Amino acid sequence: MKLDLIKKLQQKKFRTETGYCLIEGEHLVLELERAAQQQPGLREAELYLTDQYAGWDTELKVHTVSARQMSAISATKSPQGIAAVLPMQAIQPPVQDNEVAIYLHEIQDPGNLGTILRTLAWFGGYRCLLSPGSVDPFNPKVIRASMGAIFHVPLEQEVTLESLSERYSALGYLDMQGQPLHSDDFRACDCYLFGNEARGVPRDRLEALKARAFTIPGAGLIESLNLGTAVSLSVYERQR
Repeated sequence: MKLDLIKKLQQKKFRTETGYCLIEGEHLVLELERAAQQQPGLREAELYLTDQYAGWDTELKVHTVSARQMSAISATKSPQGIAAVLPMQAIQPPVQDNEVAIYLHEIQDPGNLGTILRTLAWFGGYRCLLSPGSVDPFNPKVIRASMGAIFHVPLEQEVTLESLSERYSALGYLDMQGQPLHSDDFRACDCYLFGNEARGVPRDRLEALKARAFTIPGAGLIESLNLGTAVSLSVYERQR
């Protein structure tokens, strides 16, 4: 892909049109190559390297670029000198037995989504579902925050709230008036719903889904937890 086109991959519209995204940095490229061992489509990725990485040992196609050219395509202020362009549809993490779903309703913060993906990859056995109107998971900020977890967590976009009851038997969500998180009912859920950072999930729609409410006990000194923290605590409690 031409360098002027790679720069445009920072835009969601162009990623959607081409079906490709850009990742940057040594750690992410290593995670890409690791994932490519089990996801053959990722072997179509192409690397862009400056002279600093001229000796990089890889089976992927390599393009050598200057430091100035790397800066031109990069979404970061101080690029490391190594990046890759890859087909988004090739990211197909293997399905695991008894997968549990984490549903994210209209979340907007790229850092939150990246952190959540990283948590799900750490524990394993989770699928991430994104509602319409959620942040693009291939946004460069999401990919960087995920630290490569995006290659290891099954991910679905444009999943409506209404479709969840057809796929899952027991839905759970967080609420100040819910059952304690350590209850047996919490562990019995196979899909957990988390809402937009400011608005949450509409209560009337939760009632229509017959979702169960659960609470993370706290001192009550502040109104709410950060979304990424809430998901992390919930996943840890379910695994505990």
